Order: sequence, then C-alpha cells, then structure tokens
Amino acid sequence: MINGAHVILYSRDAAADRAFLRDVLGYAYVDAGEGWLVFRLPPAEAAVHPADSPAHELYLMCDDITATFAELTAKGVEFTEPVTDAGWGVKTTLRLPGGGDLGLYQPRHATAHDL
Repeated sequence: MINGAHVILYSRDAAADRAFLRDVLGYAYVDAGEGWLVFRLPPAEAAVHPADSPAHELYLMCDDITATFAELTAKGVEFTEPVTDAGWGVKTTLRLPGGGDLGLYQPRHATAHDL
C-alpha cells in the first residue's frame, strides 16, 4: 500500500535550493547519491480544490507566521508578498535561491497532519 509521498521541486539552481532546505530550513536529509539530497519534510496533508485547469502548489505550514516570518527574514530569506489574511489562514510567499516560490501559511482551519 502507499506509505508516503515524494515532492519534487524543479529549480534553475538545484544546489542552492538544496542548501536552503538543508541550512536555512534545517530539514534532515539523506544523500541518494552524487549530491542528490532527499529531505524529510514536516507532517503533510493534501487538499483538492476546484479549478479550470489542473495545477499543483506547495505550501509550508507554521503555527505562528509572524515569528516564522521574522526568523526566516533574519536568515536572509526573501519574501515576495507581504503577510496577508486569506480567511482560511494567514499567508505569504518566500523566494527560493533558485528562483521558485513557496507558499507559507498559518492555517485557521482544522488540519489533518496529526491524524
């Protein structure tokens, strides 16, 4: 049976984004060979939203977005949008060194990752 999920982030600078996940976010990892780091992610959940065309997004979740924003800013992380109230939570977007964006939010809804 399915026992996990594997997220792939495509990047213009994979080495820089791997270093970000390792050094800035502090994610534990294994080296799958030749520097291909595979990171242990925090508990996760998946949701399916209606849309006119299929797409995928990745959001990191936190308990206190104000504190997390300040901590990451102090580590030199660039945010591409301010912290805003989205109703279902408070969110922002951070820029990866390779140019990609990751959502970050503090949910106000019930979460499934502790089930």
